[in-house]
Amino acid sequence: MNALGRRDFLKSVSFIGVAAGFKVTTSYDPVAKFELNVSEVEYRRTKAGRPLMARIYQPAGAGPFPTVLDLHGGAWNAKDRKAEEPMDRAIAASGVLVVAVDMTLAPEAPYPACVQDANYAVRWLKTKARSWNGDPSKIGIYGSSSGGHVAELLAMRPHDARYNAIPLTGAPNIDASIAYIAMRSPISNTFARFQNAEKLKRDAMVKNNTTFFVPWDTIHESNPQEILDRHEAIQKVPFLIMQGGLDDNVLPAVQEKFAESYKAAGGVVQYRLFEGCEHEWVATPGPQTDRAREMVKAFIAQHVNA
Repeated sequence: MNALGRRDFLKSVSFIGVAAGFKVTTSYDPVAKFELNVSEVEYRRTKAGRPLMARIYQPAGAGPFPTVLDLHGGAWNAKDRKAEEPMDRAIAASGVLVVAVDMTLAPEAPYPACVQDANYAVRWLKTKARSWNGDPSKIGIYGSSSGGHVAELLAMRPHDARYNAIPLTGAPNIDASIAYIAMRSPISNTFARFQNAEKLKRDAMVKNNTTFFVPWDTIHESNPQEILDRHEAIQKVPFLIMQGGLDDNVLPAVQEKFAESYKAAGGVVQYRLFEGCEHEWVATPGPQTDRAREMVKAFIAQHVNA
């Protein structure tokens, strides 16, 4: 069934369901194809007044579509909402409302400013998803590199007062809990990554850390691996971790240890190694990039169709 035919069918089913007095939600088919409408809105401003924009990839259809928030990488110091555009478009074109957001960068304000932005963005998206035919009931996250670090903190600490510091006008009771996270090369052990940067004499990467983790001890306080090692009380959200086998930025052995620790803590995690791939392999078209896209879509289907 093509996208148009599938959409007409779902509309008719929805009509019948409403007429019968019960709610019908659209199931997600990861092999479906939709045209996209792409737009942008400002979702908040930094303390310095810089607009933080949200880029909305909306499938052309009635929905309701699964909804995913994209958190970009850039070592906390760079990049913006457009960083993962090819992945965002690929996911959205299968029938997912994808919203990619800017976050405060470390030179503007250190940790936890970008985590506060992301926490706010989750709550904001829960109030806005329906206006773009999205389903806000199971918000998921796609996070890349440092965006994966932020995503892990959101998932594990959705009610942390530090992260919830920005009030959402008109919706004070909406929380930042999420349903699942798909990640590419997340920084799951911040201190191990810093030590690796020092070992490799990557001065720019070392500076990215010292700019973001202020005071320095926050590199441990906000370290997902150490959070598990300290046996902190956490929320356990299903994780998909996609890791490049040749990544010398986030080391595969460190990532695998985090996945094992998360499982040991009672969490559900799918750890997938991409042999022959470096840190940002999904930026280049090819079979392994295609594999990553299909894996993310399958992961979304697993959790929204349950």
